[in-house]
Amino acid sequence: MTSLPANATPATSQSLADAAITQLESLYFADNRPWVIAFSGGKDSTALLQLVFNMLLGLRERATKQVVVLSSDTQVEAPNVAAFVSATIDRIHQSVLALGLPLVTELVRPTPEESYWGKLIGRGYPPPSRWFRWCTSNMKIKPSRRAIENITRQHGSVILLLGTRLAESAQRGRTMQARDINSRGLNPHHEIPNALVSTPIADWTTEDVWEYLTTHPCPWGSDHGFLFSLYRQASGGECPVIFDLNTPSCGGSRFGCWTCTVVKEDKSLQGFIRSGEEQLQPLVEFRDWLITLRDKPGYRSEVKRNRLLGPGPFLPAARQEILDKLLALEIKVGLPLIGDEELLYIQQEWSREFDYQNDLACGIAAKHGRAIAMPDKQDLLNHPEDDLLEQVAIESDLNPELIRQVLDIRRRNYPDLAKWGAKAGFERAVGDLVKKAAQQAEQATTS
Repeated sequence: MTSLPANATPATSQSLADAAITQLESLYFADNRPWVIAFSGGKDSTALLQLVFNMLLGLRERATKQVVVLSSDTQVEAPNVAAFVSATIDRIHQSVLALGLPLVTELVRPTPEESYWGKLIGRGYPPPSRWFRWCTSNMKIKPSRRAIENITRQHGSVILLLGTRLAESAQRGRTMQARDINSRGLNPHHEIPNALVSTPIADWTTEDVWEYLTTHPCPWGSDHGFLFSLYRQASGGECPVIFDLNTPSCGGSRFGCWTCTVVKEDKSLQGFIRSGEEQLQPLVEFRDWLITLRDKPGYRSEVKRNRLLGPGPFLPAARQEILDKLLALEIKVGLPLIGDEELLYIQQEWSREFDYQNDLACGIAAKHGRAIAMPDKQDLLNHPEDDLLEQVAIESDLNPELIRQVLDIRRRNYPDLAKWGAKAGFERAVGDLVKKAAQQAEQATTS
């Protein structure tokens, strides 16, 4: 934890807190827009939430406008951090119910198709890098935006309260100072429609934040002891709730995903291990192994999904190896690392691309004691388009082998005909196949 400055006093902290709460009260009564507080569980978002919580307590019956505490769980967070944030969210919820405050909590997660393992193992995406950072958009931005857009659909507009500060970094300071701010200290969010942004502790220093948390008790009945210990262990900062791609990766000096391959070394996870969390070491080793696979010969297709030459998705054998090692790792560390819904999604994607027996992911899961309640195997492949194709093929008096080849092209190369260009490409491929079959039939007749 950052040590407090020599001249730090409770009076200084109280003055900052009083000024911030006065500003928050003015903003609260200025309009009817609901508030969303982005809460990551780190020091800055905790300080902001504590200010708002105390403001609501002070307003009592005058506090009528809803406040939503929004937190994001990528499902691959550092296990100790994820457990802490989940427990904190639950504690806040219980406290709010007891106190009768107009505040609700929401923990958002990516869908299976947006998830880390859904993308990497199901679809074969390579581990994220600085040049292909697909994780942030799918695992953080999309789930948070869905939650906010649900609120704006009901209320027309929303105010996002962020714990970002000018002193966090030079880049963050320049970005914040470049924004157009109105007289109430609000600026439009540059990616989320109908959302205004407020940064109530923008001018606080790191020492101000720690002083406030140290000298003011937690109003939802917890204490900040574990938060302080996390920072001591990790020697870094929290990974914020992210709403845009301008926010830097969290795997360096911040609490981030244990799978993060964007940075060379996850300093926070290494800090936890050095501080006694030795059980996390296998996670580091698995993450390092994933990095080696990005450029390992024989692991990735030589053609991208857009059919251009270059490193493409992981090959089927590579995806099976990764899933096998992940489930073995789960047993070794005694922690849940992949959910049943993700395993179901992986099986579905494999069935569409290469697993025509529809049981590879199920078999790997069963090998490691994960008996998944899978849907009927045929349901994994039965798409309305498939039924139509088969019907047309039969009515056209095509032979069964040609029917199989048509469906094989559909499942392997064009799983989603709604995508731009997919339908035309599929029609060309089927046309070429039919033409070739006709030529072969003609040659057989004349020979």
